[in-house]
Amino acid sequence: MTFAPEMMSRRFLKIVFRAIAFLLLSNLFAVSAQPAKFETRCGWYDNPTPGNHWLSDKDDEWIIGVQGGYQLEDFVAPVFKKTQWVSFFGGSYGYGCACFRMRVDKETKHVLEIKSAYARPLSVCRKDKALRKWKVEEN
Repeated sequence: MTFAPEMMSRRFLKIVFRAIAFLLLSNLFAVSAQPAKFETRCGWYDNPTPGNHWLSDKDDEWIIGVQGGYQLEDFVAPVFKKTQWVSFFGGSYGYGCACFRMRVDKETKHVLEIKSAYARPLSVCRKDKALRKWKVEEN
């Protein structure tokens, strides 16, 4: 089988063009599909009822879990001292001030992964002007 030089160059250009187009498009999707980076976010951690957990920081409310809905797998809440936790009706549910090293989805507001978390004194969040938009009820 023999090919004319014109056919070879057209065929070659077609293949090269397709390869370049594929590389450009795959690179475009690879950039947009990169996972969110870990960030340290501090604010009010709320756990008002079973299965409901979120962090309200200076930017937004970040959903860790909603009863009957989204739940971050293997979530372990920060450990709070009695002076760092405001409990509802004397039970284990309530709120505290905390920091989380986590990845979030900024569109859905879901927490995707938590690397670490620690409790802070309540006074830190109470004094933070950026957190005042999140009204916290005092018992």
